[in-house]
Parts: sequence; C-alpha cells; structure tokens
Amino acid sequence: MQKVIGIAANQIIHSVDVFHGNHVSYTPQGFVTAVQQAGGLPLVLPIDSPEAAKAYIAKIDKLLLAGGQDISPDLYGEAPHPKLQETNRNRDEFELALIKEAIKQNKPIFAVCRGMQLINVALGGTLYQDLSLYSNWEIKHTQEPTLPQFATHEVNVQQDSLLYPLLGEQAQVNSYHHQAVHKLAESLKISAVSSDGLIEGIESIDPEQRILGVQWHPELRFDVEPKEFGLFDYFVNSL
Repeated sequence: MQKVIGIAANQIIHSVDVFHGNHVSYTPQGFVTAVQQAGGLPLVLPIDSPEAAKAYIAKIDKLLLAGGQDISPDLYGEAPHPKLQETNRNRDEFELALIKEAIKQNKPIFAVCRGMQLINVALGGTLYQDLSLYSNWEIKHTQEPTLPQFATHEVNVQQDSLLYPLLGEQAQVNSYHHQAVHKLAESLKISAVSSDGLIEGIESIDPEQRILGVQWHPELRFDVEPKEFGLFDYFVNSL
C-alpha cells in the first residue's frame, strides 16, 4: 500500500506576467518527484483555514513541510526586525495547525528549511529573524549564485540522531536561508549543526513522536546525491 504524503503548499498571489494575474497554489517539483521515486503518493495540500487541518491530516499518512517565506515573528513573541522578509500569515497559521494535528494523529513529519523552523516555533522555540543577529555567523548560508545541485558547506551530524545512519558523521549540503533556529523547543533535539554552530537538523526527543527536519534543501539535489534521496526514502518508507 502506497503511503500518501501530504505536501503543504505555498501560494503565489502577486504574479502578473507568468500566471496572468491568477493566484497559484504550488509546491516545488523536487518534492513531488522525490516522493514518487521513493514509492509514495504525493498529495499537495493548499493553504486553508486552521480549522480544516484535522480533515487534511486524516486523509494522509505523513506530512511534508517545504521552504518559503519568513515566519511571522509574533508567533514566537517578537516584533518584526528591519531585516525580516516576506511573510504569509495564512500559510503560517494553516501549517501550524497541520503540525499540531499531525502530532495529535501520530502522523510522521519531515520538514525542510522554513518547515523545520516552523516546527520549532510550533513546539515553543524561537528563531533568529536574520543571520546578522547570530554572533558566530562565519559561513555563507545563502549560496546564490551557485546552483542548488552543488553543495556549498558542511554539516556535522550527531551520532545518536536519525540522520546519522543516512548521512554519516559529516555531509556537504546546499544552503538557502537567512533565518535560523535560535532557542530550540524543549521537546526537540539537535541532529546536525553547521561549522559555525547553527542548527541544521532537528528531531523529536520522544521516538514515538516521529519528526525530522533539515535546514538545507534535499529536494534540489536528490537526483545527484544518493544520500539526499535517502532522506526521502527514509521518510516515505520508515519514519
């Protein structure tokens, strides 16, 4: 039986040239293809009201949270910093509801970039609204103009983590973030860190609460790096 993987969608609401002014619900193709190649059945979940989250989660076996906009800082008790970028309150509130309902229904969650950060916020953690607020920032975490299939920095993986059997002690990853986990939620533990100490991977302390998050973008290089595909294979078939 194929596992149904719900992929929380983003939304384009201000594109005139490409979509002729239409609003578009979407997810990056890499998530869809990677889930399919791992044997899963991807189902894109459009942004909806938080009240609808229970029904969406009931329809899927596992939840995947993608990257995208910054997270509204009032959700973790802060005013917006001058370097805060675009936010989408509707997306924040819907995905927070999806996370809470997935935990309630005991559905596994795999989260990428913003998705990892949002799990931390959902469980009581905080974020650096911009990396300039992190005093030990030493490496480039937004790799443009380097293409995403090329890894640009190293992460160190904890031996007692879910990531260790998949990635080993160290891994090279791509990087596209200007925000990062600051205070880690008490129910989470660190799975991986960058060489300058930023949290690059998280998981639940409770093994029965099946949560895995990474700060980088495996959906953009799973087709050139088997270890990145291994993350999707593990999520779809084992987590």
